[in-house]
Amino acid sequence: MIGPLTAVTGASGAVGGRVARRLARTGVPVRLLGRDPARLPDVPGADHAPAAPYGDGEAMRRALDGAHTLFLVSAHESPYRVREHTTAIDAAVAVGVERIVYVSFQGAAPDATFTFARDHWDTEAHIRTAEIRHTFLRDNWYLAGLPAMTGTDGVLRGPGGDGRVAAVAHEDIADAAAAVLLDEGTDHDGRVYDLTGPEAFTLAEAADELSRVTGRPVVYVPETREEAYASRAGYGAEGWEVAGWVTSYEAIANGELAAVSDAVPTLTGRPAQSFAQFLVENPDSYRHLLPGG
Repeated sequence: MIGPLTAVTGASGAVGGRVARRLARTGVPVRLLGRDPARLPDVPGADHAPAAPYGDGEAMRRALDGAHTLFLVSAHESPYRVREHTTAIDAAVAVGVERIVYVSFQGAAPDATFTFARDHWDTEAHIRTAEIRHTFLRDNWYLAGLPAMTGTDGVLRGPGGDGRVAAVAHEDIADAAAAVLLDEGTDHDGRVYDLTGPEAFTLAEAADELSRVTGRPVVYVPETREEAYASRAGYGAEGWEVAGWVTSYEAIANGELAAVSDAVPTLTGRPAQSFAQFLVENPDSYRHLLPGG
């Protein structure tokens, strides 16, 4: 299969790399973009763009020249992320990119509880005003994040209350994104897809599942906002970053991540992966919780 060139940003990351490999396997021309070309994966048939930080307009224009579609994975969290996204979008428009598929976040809104979801809303707004074909993929929490955020002491803690989260697997995001990118029609233009798992569960239920698979007690400890900030104070992170961590849990408590979507099965033709299935297929994700891990 041959088609127009697709530029994939964040190609060294968990989503971008998976999408690039899926596109390349179909024979679609792919260009990999990243801040550090040395970290880009070895994807057969793909070409590597020179260093292309999102916030460097000139570098992004060079990297995107000749591309038909831009798969835009959000930049690393920072106080300047919206500005970086805006620069990348403007560069794409300037060199004649015809379509942007942007990886956003479920519940993106100007008043979202999760502070980083507000950044996604601002980015979406800029794309909408750019008069370019676009599709937004709003993913939920990553399933991989649940064991990753559980400490070696077997405690998952945060101010998530008894809210539910419809967390999704990286593989499902990549498959859904590839389906959209490979469709050269206009059916996905202007569409917003919430990418979720097949069910919404509480963090206490996630801890129970981790207990089952690891064979040791894993518990969820709900925190107040004050307790959440205090328990994360020792990481040495800046205030905006800690606020993002804390408010991601508060978004769960407020019910903003509980909606289950059929977008993954609709786009991929198969069911979305459950948390239990994810743990079976990814034992390394909870290895730190095992004895000697």
